[in-house]
Amino acid sequence: MFSKDTYIKRREQLAKDVDKGLLLFIGNTESPMNYADNTYRFRQDSSFLYFFGLNHPDLVGVVDAESGESSIYGDDYTIDHIVWMGNQPTIAERSKTCGIEKTGTTADLIATLEAAKTNGRPIHFLPVYRGESKVKLLEWLNIQPSEIQKKASLELILAVIKQRNYKSAEEVVEIEKAVNTTVEMHLAAMRMARPGMTEAQIAAEVERIALAKNGAISFPVIATINGQTLHNHYHGNTLEDGKLFLLDAGAETSMGYAGDMSSTFPVGKTFTSRQKDIYQVALNSHEKAISMLKPGIAFKEIYLESAREVMHGMKDLGFVKGNIDDAVAMGAHAMFFPCGLGHMMGLDVHDMEDLGEQYVGYNNETKSTQFGMKSLRLGRKLEPGFVLTIEPGIYFIPQLIDKWKNENHLTEFLNFDKLEEYKDFGGCRNEEDFLITENGCRLLGKPLPKTIEDVEQERLKAF
Repeated sequence: MFSKDTYIKRREQLAKDVDKGLLLFIGNTESPMNYADNTYRFRQDSSFLYFFGLNHPDLVGVVDAESGESSIYGDDYTIDHIVWMGNQPTIAERSKTCGIEKTGTTADLIATLEAAKTNGRPIHFLPVYRGESKVKLLEWLNIQPSEIQKKASLELILAVIKQRNYKSAEEVVEIEKAVNTTVEMHLAAMRMARPGMTEAQIAAEVERIALAKNGAISFPVIATINGQTLHNHYHGNTLEDGKLFLLDAGAETSMGYAGDMSSTFPVGKTFTSRQKDIYQVALNSHEKAISMLKPGIAFKEIYLESAREVMHGMKDLGFVKGNIDDAVAMGAHAMFFPCGLGHMMGLDVHDMEDLGEQYVGYNNETKSTQFGMKSLRLGRKLEPGFVLTIEPGIYFIPQLIDKWKNENHLTEFLNFDKLEEYKDFGGCRNEEDFLITENGCRLLGKPLPKTIEDVEQERLKAF
């Protein structure tokens, strides 16, 4: 946890930013894998963590927007729990660590909510993503699960985003811990991967490093020779010489802050000539995007410029024809680059995605519906304190090639004969994490090898 003053100040600001009523934060509970006592790793709700800091299940936080008073509700463990779990702090003891004196049981919470309803006071809550939380809202506020999203408080959503979008100095320190561990994960993969190994062996070592740092992975590891599948969590393939290996993995600290990086390297000692060609185009796009990071520029514009960089490179290699500006305007770049350029990062690897991309990443601006660009999670103007990823890539997706070819889609810009030759290529990307500063940006964490020469030098350590 940070100091209790951090959480007190956050809640005080929250109360100022919401006009009136109770602000209800439902902490997460344990989630069973296959029976009640065999649970997944517990992960606290990120907004609850941000305002209360308590990484413990079955707690509910309430902030009174008018009085500014904060409360924590939950039920203390009985001796039946303690014989299995050891001695545990009480709810009151836990609450004092984040500057809260008022506590109560679950029954007390229900009575508090009933009193608020009786007195016509609004009860604000954020969108929920777990079934248990939906059941609680049904029991406590009589809100049907199908109604929860539209009844979530926009006023509270915007107040939370107003704080969480801007990372404090102490948050940046914590994020950088996660990023440095993430770098170690990627270096380990580069230094151990060899033909004949399995994807699962690489994924296991990557996850081991995160756990050994008293943390966890910030999302399921992507470790694959099929990098053309953007979120590929299958680890059953054997590594083969001549293939590219794509690793997308991040660490999460014990406080819940995330890192997120991607690297691509040859399974053999060196890149093949055609791998070098494609990798360099993707890297040029990556570096172009980084060079544009600064306050005041719309991330959407950086995305479009990175897409143009991809298309210029692919035109030089014979995959693309025609006017590049027109090609990007029509969405032809999505043949190679069908995803976004990056996203906000913090207590969530896709920070606050549950609160609504249109608010977090677009400041309620209109979002494109064009294939490719519609996957851009961040489009708004950048501001100091934002932490985000940069991750353009180039992917050869056989099904997409076939679909567009059969539809004669964008044939004025795409050379489908050339694309046919690369259906077995896979995909590549690099990803790094950045803080937007007053005058530009700063790379977070230790640098990861990304030039062709540096990656090949690192790969020699595996042989």
